[in-house]
Amino acid sequence: MTFAIQRDRTGATAGSATAGGRSTYSFADRHIGPRPEDVREMLHVLGLDSLDELIERTIPSSIRPANPPDMPAVGEGITEQEALARLRSLASRNKVFKSYIGMGYSDCFTPPVILRNLIEDPQWYTPYTPYQAEVSQGRLESLLNYQTMVMDLTGMEISNASLLDEATAAAEAMHMCHNLHTGNDSRPAFFVSHDCHPQIIAVLQTRAEPLGIEIVVGRHNSVPKDKNLFGGLISYPATDGTIHDIRDFIDSIHAAGGLAVVSADILALALITPPGEWGADIVIGNTQRFGVPLGYGGPHAAYMATKDAYKRQLPGRLVGVSRDAEGRPAVRLALQTREQHIRRDKATSNICTAQALLANVAAMFAVYHGPEGVREIARKVHTGAYALAQGLRRLGYSVGDAPYFDTVRISVGEGRARAISAAAESQGMNLRVLNSSTLTISVDETTTAADLQALLGVFGPHDLSPEELAASGPLPCDAEGLRRTSPYLTHPVFNRYHSETEMLRYLSRLSNKDISLANSMIPLGSCTMKLNATTEMIPITWPEFNRLHPFAPVNQVEGYRQLIRDLEAMLCDITGFAAVSLQPNAGSQGEYAGLLVIRKYHQSRGELHRNVCLIPSSAHGTNPASAAMAGMQIVVIKTDESGNIDVDDLRAKAEEHAADLSTLMITYPSTHGVFEESIREICAIVHRNGGQVYMDGANMNAQVGLCRPGDFGPDVCHLNLHKTFCIPHGGGGPGMGPIGAAAHLKTFLPSHPVVPMGGSEGIGAVAAAPWGSPSILPISYAYIAMMGTKGLRRATQVAILNANYVARRLETYFPVLYKGKNGLVAHECILDLRPMKSVGIEVEDVAKRLMDYGFHAPTVSFPVPGTMMIEPTESEPKEELDRFCDAMISIAAEVEEIRSGAMNPKDNVLKNAPHTAEAVMRDVWTRPYSREKAAFPVRGVRDNKYWPPVARIDNVYGDRNVMCACPPIESYS
Repeated sequence: MTFAIQRDRTGATAGSATAGGRSTYSFADRHIGPRPEDVREMLHVLGLDSLDELIERTIPSSIRPANPPDMPAVGEGITEQEALARLRSLASRNKVFKSYIGMGYSDCFTPPVILRNLIEDPQWYTPYTPYQAEVSQGRLESLLNYQTMVMDLTGMEISNASLLDEATAAAEAMHMCHNLHTGNDSRPAFFVSHDCHPQIIAVLQTRAEPLGIEIVVGRHNSVPKDKNLFGGLISYPATDGTIHDIRDFIDSIHAAGGLAVVSADILALALITPPGEWGADIVIGNTQRFGVPLGYGGPHAAYMATKDAYKRQLPGRLVGVSRDAEGRPAVRLALQTREQHIRRDKATSNICTAQALLANVAAMFAVYHGPEGVREIARKVHTGAYALAQGLRRLGYSVGDAPYFDTVRISVGEGRARAISAAAESQGMNLRVLNSSTLTISVDETTTAADLQALLGVFGPHDLSPEELAASGPLPCDAEGLRRTSPYLTHPVFNRYHSETEMLRYLSRLSNKDISLANSMIPLGSCTMKLNATTEMIPITWPEFNRLHPFAPVNQVEGYRQLIRDLEAMLCDITGFAAVSLQPNAGSQGEYAGLLVIRKYHQSRGELHRNVCLIPSSAHGTNPASAAMAGMQIVVIKTDESGNIDVDDLRAKAEEHAADLSTLMITYPSTHGVFEESIREICAIVHRNGGQVYMDGANMNAQVGLCRPGDFGPDVCHLNLHKTFCIPHGGGGPGMGPIGAAAHLKTFLPSHPVVPMGGSEGIGAVAAAPWGSPSILPISYAYIAMMGTKGLRRATQVAILNANYVARRLETYFPVLYKGKNGLVAHECILDLRPMKSVGIEVEDVAKRLMDYGFHAPTVSFPVPGTMMIEPTESEPKEELDRFCDAMISIAAEVEEIRSGAMNPKDNVLKNAPHTAEAVMRDVWTRPYSREKAAFPVRGVRDNKYWPPVARIDNVYGDRNVMCACPPIESYS
């Protein structure tokens, strides 16, 4: 035993007794980028002596407690090995039974080549949403494959690039139908077939109530003629497996003046006529069974497809083909898909996070298997269901004569359903009890002949052969009029990568086109692109976490339940709130759920008339969009020249609307990256006038361990687990947006129709699964447990340090737009690039030029047009911060060359950026600057050059020539 001196990354030293003299770092030391000497040097640049002094000058004393918050549930921090052992222990308490529950969730096989080289590859899971398309071509191509796959299988003309889950996709479709009937107040009702999954009906009811929409639930063949419907939804197949003739339903909805929405099983559509061929207006569903693990409910990628005429009402992201400056095809997000920022309360949706990573898994599943492989999997599933049905008939049970795909409905006799289900459970199988006399069994891709024999054995002794049963007659989906006859997945991309060698290279080729955290820092303001540690990611692929059905019996998920309870307690400690709900599966959904909780609180007090929502003019665009969805009247609050809320304007408007005031939505620290000194007064003004305060927690990375929103005024707050708590962005999703609530609001937290949860007076479900996307919760759990109380606190201090260091280094070249009273920013800063307009340079030019330096651009033109918002996070080391600052300083020099006349104002490195390898290596070079200046503007770029795969993309051309499916292969020639 020797005694090693361990120096942590904060400048402190600690004695660490280690076997064999091996010196170790804690996880916090590994997570936080700057080393002790770096911290001292950065503080010196700021003229400060310590991190404590930095925090004293940054966070207002009015909200900074005398002693840091105590967080007993977080603990002191554990090692990576201890974290994995703890999670292994929790996982061992989950029972991985064979699930035949169905209800929109099916077990499946994730091809190992996709598991290892996409789900587990940081080049796929760490990139940001592809708003900077030139450095996102790989993911965008994959998402274009996804849209093409959905369009082909549904028979529709256009598809978006994924939504959150099937239930919220149904709700988005309802909103879309409603928006298409805007102005016609005589159409207040939406019809829903009672054969839809219960979680879908519940989310529809939650979404409809604040908007005054009546949900009419009834039989699909009895669409009411006395209702003025704006739309209707049917499930295809139904929740009990029955495939109804949806043509009559669609005709009935159209006859009533509405739009027809079909919730369709994506795999079934490989065998049965797609809804588009029956005249559906919108088709929604889940792509989970295309290689995405069950994950106890998520994350999964939902889809929405519609007619081309409705594309401008399509919520979420839409990937389209455009061309770059050299005339080659290039992919981008189309039709202003950040429309929350543009249209705000007039937005068609508040959706911000999608499920890009999971959509890419589903797309690659289709690419790998191709049309024949997908059809073969569908026939295997359908044949298994048919063999089961035939066997049950031979055992004397009634399964009915209606066609089905994968789910068999069995009548077992009054009062026998639960007993048979219990017998199955005792043998490691979960069935669905539909009612006291009826069960359903849903087979899937993983179901084997042995599984079918075991299932039949639950219903009685037998010597039946599944193979013989499968061959005993025609399959239901082969019936004339139901069988699919149209082709799908015909594009070459679905017909060439079927060997593992080809698939591996395709995945690698796409990922190499993108910038991820594996390449460099991604300095996006308001997005907190911090390290997603490997240890945090490992447990999400364990079967005990990712092969559980969301509606599995409680006694089979004790490990998950304990993890959820522990994580809720940790988040309560961190935020100071009394309770947390983990159901919202995106930040946008957390906003919406928080507003509904406040609305329910007012309703419980007989004050449902309180519907005025105060929102600062600087707010993130999802804030007003969420408030509009919650049925609120939006009143905008001014901000002052420092970017803070104008307290006088707030007071005046709060008093003016006191009788009807519901909520103030505030981001803290502010959207401008500053701790507002008046936050307590702001909250008090709202409370005095009868309102509640909702805090947008997008900037929580500046507070953790130092101050808590639950202590200084807000009543409810959403958290972005995909920002502050290390769930990867996945190239645009998954995300998680849980909400914390004060004690008087905890009784209103979201409920669920299948699994009891939430407050005693809880709002309805806001997501399909009870805990949103549970399979990624181990990431945040591991991060918090390994960091511990001191590590989290230090991470926040260093995040603030890094932001102020970048701001100080760059302020000479680019003015820092907003600062606190002591001249410091919070965890992000806004650089004002508008002065460059005098020489014809726009902020977009700088964003594109940064690509030549190997960087993804910071957040551009939000919250202030013509600016860049930078958030370094605590994960980035000083060397990387300096590399970024050097790039920005070099760009400033390039701007000065234009100003001085040394560089052409219209033909220069900024206007022509980014520069591709092909352009730089052509025999003929006509630019008025050197190839070296174009490609290697600073020496450091030579060591690890990232080559943008395309030149600057023509956005105008893309919007005028919308193409949202894979283009013909010859277009790439």
